[in-house]
Amino acid sequence: MKVILLENLKKIGSIGEIIDVKRGFARNFLIANKKALYASKVNISKVEKIKSELSKRDNEKKQEAKKISEKINKREYKIKKLSTESNELYGSVKPTEISKLIKDNDSQEIKPSMIQPVKDIKTLGKFKVKISLHPEVDAEILINVVSSETIQ
Repeated sequence: MKVILLENLKKIGSIGEIIDVKRGFARNFLIANKKALYASKVNISKVEKIKSELSKRDNEKKQEAKKISEKINKREYKIKKLSTESNELYGSVKPTEISKLIKDNDSQEIKPSMIQPVKDIKTLGKFKVKISLHPEVDAEILINVVSSETIQ
């Protein structure tokens, strides 16, 4: 199915580009989230007219993402979790917890879907976490998991 992109999307394409994607991906993600339109003649001409406006809006989002990146990039966040004697956690540290931690410490709204841990956080220690704020702007933070209590 052919669609016209309304946003710059990492690994997919840029604004105004007509791409061929699977029908389910187009309907359930791109069109549902207003990231694309069906590639009809009417929509193609409509996108050509508003392309500059879309680019301007995308640049504003990019600038906002850069500001957030400057605030949180290379920061270290401490989280306390229950652990065993062998330094393993009961459960793991999830992106929703990391999102809440950033919101509490820096008042920055970051969706859990933007957070990509390099590997699952299931033990005590320090872990690098990548945050994709915009297709062209990423931030990297450090999560320091410490023990709140040791349970035998």
